Amino acid sequence: MPEPNYDEGAAIAPTGAGGAVDLAMSEGESLEKTPGGPLGTGPAGKPRSLWSDAWHDLRRNPVFIVSALVILFLVLISIWPSLIASGDPLDCDLAKAQEGSQPGHPFGFNGQGCDVYTRTVYGARTSVAVGVLATLGVAVLGSVLGGLAGFFGGGWDGFLSRITDVFFAIPVVLGGLVLLSVVTSNTVWPVIGFMVLLGWPQLSRIARGSVITAKQNDYVQAARALGASNSRMLLRHIAPNALAPVIVVATIALGTYISLEATLSFLGVGLKPPTVSWGIDISSASQYIRNAPHMLLWPAGALAVTVLAFIMLGDAVRDALDPKLR
Repeated sequence: MPEPNYDEGAAIAPTGAGGAVDLAMSEGESLEKTPGGPLGTGPAGKPRSLWSDAWHDLRRNPVFIVSALVILFLVLISIWPSLIASGDPLDCDLAKAQEGSQPGHPFGFNGQGCDVYTRTVYGARTSVAVGVLATLGVAVLGSVLGGLAGFFGGGWDGFLSRITDVFFAIPVVLGGLVLLSVVTSNTVWPVIGFMVLLGWPQLSRIARGSVITAKQNDYVQAARALGASNSRMLLRHIAPNALAPVIVVATIALGTYISLEATLSFLGVGLKPPTVSWGIDISSASQYIRNAPHMLLWPAGALAVTVLAFIMLGDAVRDALDPKLR
């Protein structure tokens, strides 16, 4: 029997029960044809980091896209409310008090004859500013204190744990009624300071637990064995891998702080006139709910949509950053 003659470079195609299987591969041909590569890898097949992998999932999540667009719109009108509202929120005409929708005034007028549409648009600036600044303050203070406690442990950890227990025992609304009732300032800073004062313990515990988990990883132990300083281990190795839970909780809490500001303003201890706020407008409209429900409907609806958007954004970020939920 003559020996089979294989041309150089010819493909060998063994057959099996399922038919012929072509094993020929040209030199340099990729095993993965999809542009993004398999799950957890980039275009070149390299593994993605936690943050790039999370962004890869977020931009394909419709919940994230919708909530991000709503928040982007709110931020835009907070910075430039005149883009969609040309009037003055403090320009009122008592002759039009409690009147309904009219041409040029789609939301009607409130009890003082002010345009409800204009006040609803300008109210976004105050509510979003309070929520964002309070969240930043809580995140920075809570992350620093909790991170240091989790990293060093010992007496500092025990002392901080007892302090957080004290703050957790203070009811938020009752604390606001007591602390803010003695404040006479009409600015947003007392309200922001109160939220930071009572909000940092939650973020502190989250950061503490995350740092304790991260510092037990092998790469941190290796850095310690190589003589890395405490600051280098915290900033270069632990913090980037411990921030994910803090970001998730802070994103969800932002909507909570916006609703808390509205609650305190509704009770009369938060923001005060002439500041334009959804909470102030809801409070003033509550006594006219039967005769002029439009006064309450629009600021309350704007508040509900805003809080819902931030909660949805936080849920989407949590799903993207938590591998257990994938």
